[in-house]
Formats: sequence, C-alpha cells, structure tokens
Amino acid sequence: MRKGILATLFLVGCLAVVAQQTMNNDSVVKMVKAGFSDDLIVTTINSQPGAYDASADGLIALKSAGVSDKVVAAIVAKGSAPAPAAAPAASPPPPPPPVGSVRPEGIDDVGTYYQDKTGAWLRFEPEIVNFKSGGVLKSIATDGLVKGDINGHIPGAHAKNTLTFPVTLAVYVAEGVDIEEYQLLRLRESGNSREFRSVTGGVFHSSGGAQRDRIDFKADKIAPRVYKITLDQALGRGEYGLLPPGSYASSNMASGGKIYTVSIPE
Repeated sequence: MRKGILATLFLVGCLAVVAQQTMNNDSVVKMVKAGFSDDLIVTTINSQPGAYDASADGLIALKSAGVSDKVVAAIVAKGSAPAPAAAPAASPPPPPPPVGSVRPEGIDDVGTYYQDKTGAWLRFEPEIVNFKSGGVLKSIATDGLVKGDINGHIPGAHAKNTLTFPVTLAVYVAEGVDIEEYQLLRLRESGNSREFRSVTGGVFHSSGGAQRDRIDFKADKIAPRVYKITLDQALGRGEYGLLPPGSYASSNMASGGKIYTVSIPE
C-alpha cells in the first residue's frame, strides 16, 4: 500500500516537472522510462509546448529508447504542425484632430444654430424682415433718419424660438464673410410686430438714434468659419435678433431679408 502511494507521488512529481519545461525528445524518453502510459504521454505532447527532433535520426533514437509507435506518431504530428503566427502588432490609434479644427456635430451648413440643454446644436430657422432705408423714411421719421439708416420690421410680437439665459448661439459663416459683419439687435415690440433701427454695413452714424438697437457681442471661433456667441443675463429679457450681412438692400430702397430671432422671457 505504501509503495503504491509513493509511486503515485513520484509520477505526479514527474508530471509537474515536465509541465514546467518545454517538451522535447529527451522529455518523452524520461516519461517512457518512468512508466507513464502511451495515452498520458500523447496527451502531454499535444497539450504542452514542445521542440521535437522529428528527423530520421531523432525518430530512430526515440525508437531505440523504447518509445512506442503511437508516441512517435504524436511527436511527428506535433513537430510538423505550423508554429502559431505571431499576433500582429496593434496599430497605434490615430492622433486626435487639432482642437478647433472640426465643426461640432449638428453644424453642417452655413447658418445660425442654438445649443439646447443637452448640449446638442439645433438649427435656427430665420424669420422674414422688411426694411426701409433712411432716404425713404426721412420725411416721416420723428428722430431724423439720414441716408444709411435702416429700419427693420418683423411680423409677430414674439420670436418663434423661446430660450432662457444663458443662450449659446453658433454662426457658420459663408466663405469670405467675417463674423463682425453680423449685427446683434434688440428688437422693440410695436403692436403685433417687432422693429429695430440700425445702419447699413460699413456706415457709422451716431446721431438720430441710428445705432440705438445694436448690441456689441463677443464671438469665439470654435471651428473653421464657426463662431460661438453667448447671450447672458446682463442683456435682460426681451426680443433679440441676429442679422446676417447682405440681408438688406442699398439705401433709398425698400427690401426684404432674413433675421434669426429669439425670445428670452427671463
């Protein structure tokens, strides 16, 4: 009984030693001489990494050492199996694009956008604005409009877009257009419409209230031809409009154009 236990422990120890080493012809011969069965040796050959000499001389030496044909066949099969291909080296991830070089998602065409509470950019649909130039209005104006002034009239008392402070806008300008050519305007309610007074592009006139409704704004460039404008509580509640360049015709003419409007109730 004790001899059987010792023999078993010896076999287990041999297996542990074999498992820690790369199998080769000498390892197989040792296992055969230790009395392992052919099935166990074949299983070990198939499951463990090995470097076998399957040449004619190597096989003759195995046979001379008492290795069975079954075990020799397993060595031949293992030795002729192709080595596993090395895993291809992982390609490094592409570098991120430079900050400010890519337009934000949702801003895909020239126009004006606003950012909702989720951070998504949504397109502003413009409203129609009707203009009259200073030359047309001079005879009826109470504060003395002069050539170069424009008076804008938008149907409806309130904008279709209602937002709360802070209001974040993005303007995707056309090729060759500067953000400074846009005008941010305070719209004044007049019955069932909104009105503003400003000046045509490139004309500066301080008398007669010509610039009374223009608001200075800061625009931060966030992508090529895309600028962000933030309206904060310092402006106060009311109706506001962003007038793109080219919306009005030359002086002394009545015309129509577009304006991006927002109503801020509080």
